Amino acid sequence: MKNLFRAAAIAVPATLAASAPAMAQSLDQQINDGFANATGWFVSFIFSPFPGTTFPWIVAWLVIAATIFTVYFGLIQFRAFPHSISLVKGDYSDPNDAGEVSHFQALATALSGTVGLGNIAGVAVAVSIGGPGATFWMILAGLMGMASKFTECTLGVKYRNEYDDGTVSGGPMYYMTKGFAERGLPLGRFMAILFSVFCILGALGGGNMFQANQAHAQITNVVGEYPGWITGIVFAGIVFAVIVGGLKSIAKVTEKVVPIMGVMYVLTALVILLMNANMIGWAFGEIFRGAFTGAGVAGGMVGALIQGFKRAAFSNEAGVGSAAIAHSAVKTKEPITEGFVSLLEPFIDTVVICTMTALVIIITGQLIMDPSTGMYLLDEGASTIQTVDGNKGVALTSAAFSSAFPAFKYILAIAVILFAFSTMISWSYYGLKAWTFLFGEGHTKELVFKVIFCIFVIIGASASLGPVIDFSDAAIFAMAVVNIVALYCLMPVVKRELISYQSRLKSGEIAKFH
Repeated sequence: MKNLFRAAAIAVPATLAASAPAMAQSLDQQINDGFANATGWFVSFIFSPFPGTTFPWIVAWLVIAATIFTVYFGLIQFRAFPHSISLVKGDYSDPNDAGEVSHFQALATALSGTVGLGNIAGVAVAVSIGGPGATFWMILAGLMGMASKFTECTLGVKYRNEYDDGTVSGGPMYYMTKGFAERGLPLGRFMAILFSVFCILGALGGGNMFQANQAHAQITNVVGEYPGWITGIVFAGIVFAVIVGGLKSIAKVTEKVVPIMGVMYVLTALVILLMNANMIGWAFGEIFRGAFTGAGVAGGMVGALIQGFKRAAFSNEAGVGSAAIAHSAVKTKEPITEGFVSLLEPFIDTVVICTMTALVIIITGQLIMDPSTGMYLLDEGASTIQTVDGNKGVALTSAAFSSAFPAFKYILAIAVILFAFSTMISWSYYGLKAWTFLFGEGHTKELVFKVIFCIFVIIGASASLGPVIDFSDAAIFAMAVVNIVALYCLMPVVKRELISYQSRLKSGEIAKFH
């Protein structure tokens, strides 16, 4: 690819070639500055701390909700785990049930929206700021988040709209309107509109711009620097080609891409961990020590906790409500079954993949601590040591994996592209459903959103990581504010569904279809 860019440069007149880098840099900088100025107030509000502390109120909001759902449903994430596996395998699937996709396709589509660059860049950001101890809080957040995901995805299926052509529309905006009306609760419509607005912002931010941004960062790590808008245009064209086909087209892509990219990434991490098996015990020791002492982290234990929960929430989206949109399209007549399937997401995404990423970073020695500042540093060789910050996302993970396999940066570049691509096409569907809820169904209205979504791909690839990741977090967490209020109001409905299903399963009324 380097040769391709060199050939193109030779073909350009000398005067234009000389001015092109400055023009490109100027365009990228203008996009970045304009974006940061426009979104700064929104980010500040979402992440504002409790008075007199540095603890963001939104993190507590997610942690408390996940804890309540875990207790209310009696540790459902552990009790239902075996049955969840059976459902994904298709043991209880009836192809004649209403819906568009299978349990596995729904899981793959939702996972493609969560298993992504949050697992690569997000984990690196967490451990670089919060230290190894942030990993412990990520794992805990993932385990508890399984109960939040179970709750929202059950409701997504129960209150979905089923149309004559076989398509469905579901998600928080539908259980807010229909579920609240059913229980005689006020403000359902208002909350649904508010959620839809935040969902569109989340789709354009975390599900789009962040992905394009980090994909461009990894590509330049392999081929050298070039303007971000070039990556953006290429990605926008490919994404548009897929999303014009609707959910079935997206599902066909994700059910192939997600297993490939997941297996490729996890196998590489496993090989590195096995090569350093004697250090795994030490690494977990660092994780536990850092979780409760916060040694070397500004803010101590709270600093590690905040980073762990922030990154886990951004990665697995439990409580956000986004996955409920994808799971709503499943073929089933039992809403609770998709709740069971969905609880596997945070486990795969955070407990397995995020933990493996963190272990590789810790074991390969990429992070060292500066005792004078208490900050973690990125060891880039004897000659240079740079402070790790948000802009080091993919670079830190790449350095960790490449320390064991020098050629891994090329594998990671492919993985990042696949992660970014699959996440973008899934979030395009989430944003589209929020868009059609606000403006109505119809080909033209859907096309307008898809074009807007692809424009934001270009913006994301051109902006710097700082404003992008801040806006991404804020938009997605804003969705959780509205969604969790609805989950509190409707969790008795889920409890009734759970009790009914379990009693019929135990009596044999519900049996394996095959």
